[in-house]
Amino acid sequence: MENRLDEAASPYLRQHADNPVAWQPWDESALELARERDVPIFLSIGYAACHWCHVMADESFEDPNIAESLNENFVPIKVDREERPDIDTLYMNVCQMVQGSGGWPLSVWLTPEGKPFHVGTYFPPEAKGNMPSFGSVLDDIAASWNDPERRPRLESQADQWASSTKGELEGTPDRAGEAPGEGFLDTAANAAVRGADREEGGWGQGQKFPHPGRIHLLLRAYESTDRDTYRDVALETLDAMASGGLYDHVGGGFHRYCVDREWTVPHFEKMLYDNAEIPRAFLAGYRLTGEERYAEVARETFGFVERELTHPDGGFYSTLDAESEDSTGSREEGAFYVWTPETVREAVDDPTAAELFCKRYGVTESGNFENGTTVLNESTPVGELAADAVMDTDGVEELLDEARTQLFDARESRSRPPRDGKVLAGWNGLLISALAEGSLALDPTYADLAEEALEFCRDQLWNDAGDGDEAVGRLNRRFERGEVGIQGYLEDYAYLGRGAFDLYQATGDIEHLEFALALGRAIRESFYDASEGTLYFTPTGGEELIARPQQLADSSTPSSTGVAVQLLAALSAFDPDAGFDAVVDSVLETHASTLESNPLSHASLTLAAVDRSVGTSELTVAAEKLPATWREALSETYLPGRILTVRPPTESGLSAWLDTLGLDAAPPIWADRDAADGRETVYACRSFTCSPPTHDLEEAIEWLRESEA
Repeated sequence: MENRLDEAASPYLRQHADNPVAWQPWDESALELARERDVPIFLSIGYAACHWCHVMADESFEDPNIAESLNENFVPIKVDREERPDIDTLYMNVCQMVQGSGGWPLSVWLTPEGKPFHVGTYFPPEAKGNMPSFGSVLDDIAASWNDPERRPRLESQADQWASSTKGELEGTPDRAGEAPGEGFLDTAANAAVRGADREEGGWGQGQKFPHPGRIHLLLRAYESTDRDTYRDVALETLDAMASGGLYDHVGGGFHRYCVDREWTVPHFEKMLYDNAEIPRAFLAGYRLTGEERYAEVARETFGFVERELTHPDGGFYSTLDAESEDSTGSREEGAFYVWTPETVREAVDDPTAAELFCKRYGVTESGNFENGTTVLNESTPVGELAADAVMDTDGVEELLDEARTQLFDARESRSRPPRDGKVLAGWNGLLISALAEGSLALDPTYADLAEEALEFCRDQLWNDAGDGDEAVGRLNRRFERGEVGIQGYLEDYAYLGRGAFDLYQATGDIEHLEFALALGRAIRESFYDASEGTLYFTPTGGEELIARPQQLADSSTPSSTGVAVQLLAALSAFDPDAGFDAVVDSVLETHASTLESNPLSHASLTLAAVDRSVGTSELTVAAEKLPATWREALSETYLPGRILTVRPPTESGLSAWLDTLGLDAAPPIWADRDAADGRETVYACRSFTCSPPTHDLEEAIEWLRESEA
């Protein structure tokens, strides 16, 4: 065997191209090789920004003795979880089922048929505590596989695990229930409150992960019930994420998660999806409260993405690594982001500004991280700093801003974290949605960045529907170094479809709605199984694995099923005959018991069910474009779950739109809603009841609020 990763598109796979391990990509050639040699597959799953993936690579995959064992006794296969979430989902489910937890690197031993029989995550080079050494695990498995008495036990275990995985991920409830009703939002919000950490913010008593879906759920519940506890838990979480080490206080943007309850020290990788979904939660908090701090976090995060994760031709890169080189040339996690009092004083010209910055962000000689360094956290309130320094707060803020600018410039000279330059359709869709909301809430120019990304994805990754069997278009998942590949998954279609639809809402550009409808039709045709009443994560006719998974629960990204249901429900207003409503109702009824038993883990699907039960709020604007003053009103208004549609003011203009969309007649959301008196006109509707046409958007919004009460 030879290492075959040098031609891989994935930057993560190329990182392993020089290993002495004869790594294979996941393809038919590698699987056939395992069958021909009759040896197990060693499957290693990770991603480019994964710290412990790098550690295991350095410790084990660079070791000639480990490589010899792997090459002689196994077919070693390396998978980028970001490229192949279907494979990752299957085998991570096995790991969680067997060990009760999971993580990356994910290490799985498979039969040549792909059935798992041994699983773990990181293995050290030498035994530590309860963790055996990687070499000893390889030796034991190879010996068992080659022993005629022990091998049948491995194969029997593989059959059992594969069967359990298929039942867990592919199966649906035997009996469909009634989709949760309006009161279910209260039930879900109560569950969020019960699990919340009211002292430190967020959920859980250990590592702290961002859960944007839960924040949306709580804010929606507060808007519906006026129960202050729902709002308080959501805002406590936003405040904790913005003030702690999860947030990059110098350059903007969010790290992956924090390793402690207090949100002090993060795992330092920056993922595109976090820097899309978290700002959406902050924008919701800003619209609800008017708190400028939340708007500033969103602005700074979008600035980080534009600066560091944007492809020159549009589109957004995937991740920044957790590690970079420190001053000695060693790769260290967080080296790019941490500070000491000395490095702050070296970077900041004004000694008073440097001192204030250290006090504000907790930079001390002892530090809060490794080797006496400090991860910046907001440690001292500005008012307290001002009182101690006998200054006004504006003066302190000015000095802090000056220091922050100089620290940013100084940090630019450090060795930068490596970037994973692949462009993923679904993750781009998440950021397009966030930017679209940002264009309505903060600055219309965010829509320009979103449109460039959507155009890139459409040009590079989308194949339009053709003649004959090509009834719907097809979306590829990945673009990297000019290479396009991998059939799109449900998350790619759903996230990018939502992005296109949200961008239509922000801009009124009919081409974005047309694309969203095309993606919605592809979801219905390629991922919906009417007999099971569910949406699968992989397309019909895709690669056959040990199971065809569903993605019902939110994880680091929102549930693709939940986002798809929300998207199809919205699109049904524009193409009522497309069959979207039947898919929405079927999926919600199929998984009703799952939602009722654990709404907190299924926040996206729960919100889809709530929208369905209460009815969507609609604002139909008949105008050439959204008036600037109306845009201001929308920026200050929290209207969750609303559909905003700007249609041409006249019937002739609308007729051209219908031709573009291939519709025979105007859908109800547009029909008979022309501009009145030759002026911009808005119609507010909910549950088939509409307000009189008005030229005052705030009046229409007030009608919606009264209709909900």
